[in-house]
Amino acid sequence: MQAGKTRKIPERRCLGCGESFPKKELLRIVRTSDGNVELDFTGKKSGRGAYTCKKLSCFKKARKAKRFESNLETVIPEQVYLALETELGAYEQQTKI
Repeated sequence: MQAGKTRKIPERRCLGCGESFPKKELLRIVRTSDGNVELDFTGKKSGRGAYTCKKLSCFKKARKAKRFESNLETVIPEQVYLALETELGAYEQQTKI
């Protein structure tokens, strides 16, 4: 038995601010196998993922620079962005309580 061995905590970089955080602290945006783009609060959905802070400001910065489209390798329609922003805004308000 090995005592004192620490596990490596996976880190990911936020597409908005560019800072690295432990994977569990970030929000994953996933492109599913059928081509849908959605928020993945669990981080376990199947598909190609991109990460951002759980702040609307970082999400908007990454959107403006088209980093989601680049990382997810797909074109994201405006209505999908609006739905994601609404869902993230509601989540942000809910967690501030």
